[in-house]
Amino acid sequence: MKTFYFSINATYDYCEKLYFTGNNAVIVKAESGENVQIPSLNLRPFVTRSGLNGRFRLIINEQNKVESFEKIN
Repeated sequence: MKTFYFSINATYDYCEKLYFTGNNAVIVKAESGENVQIPSLNLRPFVTRSGLNGRFRLIINEQNKVESFEKIN
Protein backbone atom coordinates (compact mmCIF):
# COMPACT_ATOMS: atom_id res chain seq x y z
CA MET A 1 0.00 0.00 0.00
CA LYS A 2 1.05 3.57 -0.58
CA THR A 3 0.14 6.68 1.41
CA PHE A 4 -0.13 10.23 0.07
CA TYR A 5 -0.61 13.47 1.99
CA PHE A 6 -1.84 16.66 0.37
CA SER A 7 -3.71 19.88 1.06
CA ILE A 8 -6.67 21.27 -0.83
CA ASN A 9 -8.03 24.81 -0.69
CA ALA A 10 -10.85 25.15 -3.21
CA THR A 11 -13.82 27.49 -3.26
CA TYR A 12 -17.40 26.22 -3.20
CA ASP A 13 -17.86 27.43 -6.78
CA TYR A 14 -14.91 25.31 -7.90
CA CYS A 15 -16.22 22.30 -5.97
CA GLU A 16 -19.53 22.42 -7.83
CA LYS A 17 -17.61 20.97 -10.78
CA LEU A 18 -17.13 17.75 -8.80
CA TYR A 19 -20.81 17.01 -9.33
CA PHE A 20 -20.90 17.50 -13.11
CA THR A 21 -21.21 14.45 -15.34
CA GLY A 22 -17.83 13.55 -16.78
CA ASN A 23 -15.85 14.96 -13.85
CA ASN A 24 -14.81 11.63 -12.39
CA ALA A 25 -11.46 12.58 -10.89
CA VAL A 26 -9.27 15.42 -9.65
CA ILE A 27 -5.49 15.51 -9.89
CA VAL A 28 -3.59 16.95 -6.92
CA LYS A 29 0.09 17.27 -6.10
CA ALA A 30 1.00 15.25 -3.02
CA GLU A 31 3.48 16.58 -0.48
CA SER A 32 5.94 14.03 -1.93
CA GLY A 33 5.78 15.90 -5.26
CA GLU A 34 3.84 13.16 -7.05
CA ASN A 35 0.66 13.87 -9.00
CA VAL A 36 -2.22 11.81 -7.62
CA GLN A 37 -5.59 11.23 -9.26
CA ILE A 38 -8.48 11.07 -6.78
CA PRO A 39 -12.02 9.98 -7.68
CA SER A 40 -14.47 12.87 -7.25
CA LEU A 41 -16.71 10.63 -5.16
CA ASN A 42 -14.04 10.55 -2.44
CA LEU A 43 -13.86 14.35 -2.26
CA ARG A 44 -17.58 15.17 -2.23
CA PRO A 45 -18.25 14.29 1.45
CA PHE A 46 -15.72 16.94 2.52
CA VAL A 47 -17.23 19.86 0.57
CA THR A 48 -18.81 22.50 2.82
CA ARG A 49 -20.38 25.89 2.16
CA SER A 50 -16.89 27.37 2.28
CA GLY A 51 -15.55 24.87 -0.23
CA LEU A 52 -13.02 22.09 0.19
CA ASN A 53 -10.25 22.93 2.63
CA GLY A 54 -7.78 20.94 4.68
CA ARG A 55 -5.06 18.35 4.72
CA PHE A 56 -5.89 14.83 3.61
CA ARG A 57 -4.42 11.33 3.65
CA LEU A 58 -5.03 8.89 0.79
CA ILE A 59 -4.04 5.24 1.02
CA ILE A 60 -4.13 3.13 -2.14
CA ASN A 61 -3.56 -0.60 -2.63
CA GLU A 62 -1.33 -2.40 -5.11
CA GLN A 63 -4.04 -2.07 -7.79
CA ASN A 64 -4.15 1.72 -7.23
CA LYS A 65 -7.63 1.49 -5.68
CA VAL A 66 -8.57 3.72 -2.75
CA GLU A 67 -8.32 1.88 0.56
CA SER A 68 -8.72 4.92 2.80
CA PHE A 69 -9.34 8.62 2.30
CA GLU A 70 -9.65 10.96 5.24
CA LYS A 71 -9.29 14.56 6.31
CA ILE A 72 -6.57 14.78 8.92
CA ASN A 73 -6.57 18.49 9.75
